[in-house]
Order: sequence, then structure tokens, then C-alpha cells
Amino acid sequence: MQLDGIHHITAITADAPRNVDFYARVLGLRMVKKTVNFDAPDVYHLYFGDERGAPGSLLTFFEFPDAAPGRAADGMVHLLRWRIASQDALAFWAERLAREGVELDWTAEQQTLLFRDPEGLELELALDTSGDAPLTAQAQDIPPEYALLGFDGVRVYGAGRENEHRVLTDAMGFTMTAPGEYTLGAGSRHATYTYDDPPPAGGLQGAGTVHHIAWCDRDAEHAAWRDRLIQAGQAPTPIIDRQYFLSIYFREPRGVLFELATPSPGFAIDEDPEHLGEALRLPPQHEHLRAQLEPLLTPLQNPRAAQHGPARATSPEG
Repeated sequence: MQLDGIHHITAITADAPRNVDFYARVLGLRMVKKTVNFDAPDVYHLYFGDERGAPGSLLTFFEFPDAAPGRAADGMVHLLRWRIASQDALAFWAERLAREGVELDWTAEQQTLLFRDPEGLELELALDTSGDAPLTAQAQDIPPEYALLGFDGVRVYGAGRENEHRVLTDAMGFTMTAPGEYTLGAGSRHATYTYDDPPPAGGLQGAGTVHHIAWCDRDAEHAAWRDRLIQAGQAPTPIIDRQYFLSIYFREPRGVLFELATPSPGFAIDEDPEHLGEALRLPPQHEHLRAQLEPLLTPLQNPRAAQHGPARATSPEG
């Protein structure tokens, strides 16, 4: 059994309209699904990704409107890294983000561009050396050659990073390439997972922090992964149906919440592929609550709709 890189990463926002504007308009990702948190249906769950919502491109957010700003610390993901194609793409993004008032930080070698989203989540753009197929969205004002190409990996805070974790290497198939540095490369997509020494202050789960990272397994192997994790001494949840994929959750040894998610059935199961993310989609068990939920959810503007007509705020349904 092999994992096929990152499936998705889920974070928290306190401001869905600003979140959609930044990730869909500024970064050019497609909003591929507008649904709710299956465990708390009065809360949005927004998905951004490439044109079809492929695993490896997906960044998702729970909106908790009253959430205080969070703080990443020990046992938490603190940085997300996307791939881009070239130095010209880096220059394009430096100019575009600066125009939006985003503070930028180049690495010494000028090979990566560091910045934060409006709620403080650390993001990085790096030249793609993976050889993986690009996962791109078709934003009207972003040339295809400069588009984001999918996730490369994450950096997390974890103490004792020089110690190898057998759950990662023996059970999950990561390779430890240096103290605290792991790569996933045997499947169809590559990914990096890197530990940094944690800051002294404790973590706070809140706006601008990552809730969990999901790794992509294969449909036919999902149940077998749960068995393997149990044999490795972990305590995974039962298999949970998330409508667009099946999920298993557990915590890796340094505390980060992991999920294993299947690639199927995908996001076109309840929506035409040409119109992903345009209407509020509720899981079947919550459809009877639609009349109650719609007034509670923040009206959102779909950036793609605004590109093809007058900009307008939409109801949750549109």
C-alpha cells in the first residue's frame, strides 16, 4: 500500500468573505465546494483547489465567525508550501501579492516566497522539482504558466525532531531524509513533511491555524490502512463518510491531527463539474435543515461569477 501525497489541508477562518476573496481571487484557486461542517452544520466548510478539486490541490476552511486569532505551536502545522513552475512565476506572485498589500519575505537564495494570509497563516511558494502532474485552476487574470501547481508539503512544530518516527516511516511509507525532514515519494504524488523546533508559547486553535492534514490513500485500500495503523500502535477512528471521500483520523506521534482520505467519489457527485462551488451543498443527513441553516451562513460572493457579470453578494444558495 502506498499514499499518493497530500489529499487536503483544513484550516480555520473567522471571516469567510475575506477568506474566499484571498484564496479564490488573489491566489486564483477555484472554490470547488461550498458546504458545511458535517459535525457542526451551522458552520461553513469551504474547499479551494484546481479545476476539478483533485487531491493534492485542496485547501479547506471551517468558518467560525467568532473565532479568536490562533497561534501555531508544538504539535501543529504552521506553514503550507505550494509549487510554482519558474522564477518568472515567483516574480509574478511577488508583484501581485505586493499590489494586494501582502508583506513578503524572500529566502536568501530567492528560491521561495514567504507570506501570510489575512489571518496570519504562513504560506510559501517554491519552485517545483517534483515531476508530478500540475494541479492548476483557471483564474481569469492569472496566466496559466504562473498558476499554483498543487501542494508540495507542510512544516510543523514538533519537539525532539531528530528522533525518527516509525509511524511515519514504517507504517505510512515516509522516508526520513534528514533530522526532522520526511518525504513521501513512492505513490503518484510527492510530498514533504518537516518538523521545526516549537516556540515556547503554547498553541491556540483559532483563526489562521491549521486543523488537520489529510493524506491520500486509495479507494480499495482504505480499510486496510486502518488495520495497519492499529498494528502500529495508533488509535484511528472508524471509517467516516464525508460524502466526497471516506476518512480515517488519528494523531501522529508529535500531536498533529492526520487524516487518510480516499480520492473518490470526488466533488462532482452532487454538482455539475462546470459549476463547482456555486451553490450551497448539504450532506444528505442535513438537507432537512436547509431552511434553518441558510439564514445563519454568511453571504458569499463567488469570484468567478463576478468575473462574468456585475459583482454582487450572493445568498448561501448562490
